[in-house]
Amino acid sequence: MTDASPATISVLVVDDDPLVRSALSLMLGGQPDVAVAGEAGDGREGLRLARELRPDVVLMDIRMPQLNGLEATRALCADPDPPHLIVLTTFDADEHVMEALAAGADGFLLKDTPPAQILDAIRGVVAGDPILSPSVTRTLIDKVRSDPAADRAAGAKERLSTLTERELEVALAVGRGLSNAEIAGELYLSVPTVKAHVSRLFEKLAVTNRVQIAITVHDSGLNGPQSS
Repeated sequence: MTDASPATISVLVVDDDPLVRSALSLMLGGQPDVAVAGEAGDGREGLRLARELRPDVVLMDIRMPQLNGLEATRALCADPDPPHLIVLTTFDADEHVMEALAAGADGFLLKDTPPAQILDAIRGVVAGDPILSPSVTRTLIDKVRSDPAADRAAGAKERLSTLTERELEVALAVGRGLSNAEIAGELYLSVPTVKAHVSRLFEKLAVTNRVQIAITVHDSGLNGPQSS
């Protein structure tokens, strides 16, 4: 990690557009709890700096020269103790988003996301609460559900059937886009308990992030809270 104080979140900005890098760095640098560890203009440099500087969070563009953000994300997530990764892109239907999430990215945001929400996402992933723009989650779910290659409903229902009643409640809440704190409030649980349930969902459903939980829930048709 950088030499910032323990309460400060260090962030590496990786984007091939210097104006985007400058805008993000300016916005992040004005926060008392965030420090910009560095900037990189392509994926290869971003990978090098991430391993050298050990930031808490990497904001990673997808479409870049030398090494694209997808490959850089996959390489970083394969490292021991990788940083948190938030993928940034201009396109909400970017064909690489699902691959980036599968590679281990903690979040996915559009570049036109309001600054306050980008900051919330950075703080959220550090707190263990992966973030996806709501419009992006909906787009990804619709894209998967419209895939004519296979009927996913039966498989999704079978995987959900392995969950306990409480785990299913948490899965359904994740499917509705709720954060860990929101789930805790709705189900009268502590946030650490919710995090533990989400970790078990990753294992039981054989997924690596929250959007895949949401997709499983939507594939199953169990889109709303359980009836008692």
